[in-house]
Amino acid sequence: MKIVLAYSGGLDTSIILKWLQEEYNAEVICYASDVGQQEELDGLEEKALKHGASKCYVDDVRAEFAKDFVFPMIRANAVYESGYLLGTSIARPLIAKRLVEIAHKHGATHIAHGATGKGNDQVRFELTAYALDPSIEVIAPWRFWKFKSRTELMEYAESRGISIPVSVKKPYSMDRNLLHISYEGGILEDPWRAPDKEMFMLSVDPEDAPDTPEEIVIGFESGNAISLNGEVLCPLDIMLKLNVIAGRHGIGRIDIVENRYVGMKSRGVYETPAGTVLYKAREAVEQLAMDREVLHLRDSLAPKYAELVYNGYWFAPERLMLQAAIDEATSDVTGDARLKLYKGNITVVGRRSPMSLYDEDVATFETDTVYDQKDAHGFIRLNSLRLRMRANRKG
Repeated sequence: MKIVLAYSGGLDTSIILKWLQEEYNAEVICYASDVGQQEELDGLEEKALKHGASKCYVDDVRAEFAKDFVFPMIRANAVYESGYLLGTSIARPLIAKRLVEIAHKHGATHIAHGATGKGNDQVRFELTAYALDPSIEVIAPWRFWKFKSRTELMEYAESRGISIPVSVKKPYSMDRNLLHISYEGGILEDPWRAPDKEMFMLSVDPEDAPDTPEEIVIGFESGNAISLNGEVLCPLDIMLKLNVIAGRHGIGRIDIVENRYVGMKSRGVYETPAGTVLYKAREAVEQLAMDREVLHLRDSLAPKYAELVYNGYWFAPERLMLQAAIDEATSDVTGDARLKLYKGNITVVGRRSPMSLYDEDVATFETDTVYDQKDAHGFIRLNSLRLRMRANRKG
């Protein structure tokens, strides 16, 4: 029996690697997608092989992640509930897609993951896997093994000589990728407790950010960022550079309680420097270039799109349908946004577009020859007809 395990080298998957060997007498192939974890991947292959994996793939998919997952989602203006920019959610379908591909390559019939039975990730991984290969079998140990807590896992790891990164000094769960870092669990389970200042990794505390604002210009073509300060860059490089620039100004921190797909509420603290800037910049350009009714319709679809991403339906036909409509809506979103970054805030200070629908001659408060203000009388009378009839009705 061969099993492909989504392996991070963290507490859960370190235990699962050994547990699968003991429980199933299986050959375990470990797989890790490099979606921007950086030093978290250091020594991962050696660790997996040391603890019994037959192979370990560490796959750099950052460029694909940025271009084919993050950027389409940003075009959709997808924001879940109170400001979550879906950093963890959007990485899961790519990871699961590669798990299935590795399974096919090695003739494995099973994949495994370390998501708990209380979280969203189990749904995201498995919906993706089944959408791509209905015959695949999924092993989710958290749903049926004897361990009930991370404390018990740490005791198991110690008994098997498994090195783990969790300690008393870091009593929370982290997930990092190119788009964000999430912090959940442990001390953060108390929604009244403020996050420790030292916890954050991508951004400085806004109070400690530079006292001088920084202006940047982001260029867009058909809704996609294509340049930063005049330099044409690929999606990956734009995100890498923006994470540094926005991070030093304390951009992109949120602390929310969100509704998980499985039904419970969960407190999450997120850092999303580049993503926060890209959302704001794209919005500035589309204010000029996108037709009013198209914009309003796209905005009515965005919450559903965000919900589909959050709940794991990236490869579902409804998400693909929405993407086609959204990409048509953003086809004219070409131009530049000028932003000022300062102590956790982003201010749009300029925007321009060759596709602009804004006309100074029409919008001006000065004398113009385009707009006849007398036309407004009939416009208002017609639109008020139903209101006047309602007010005049008897009974």
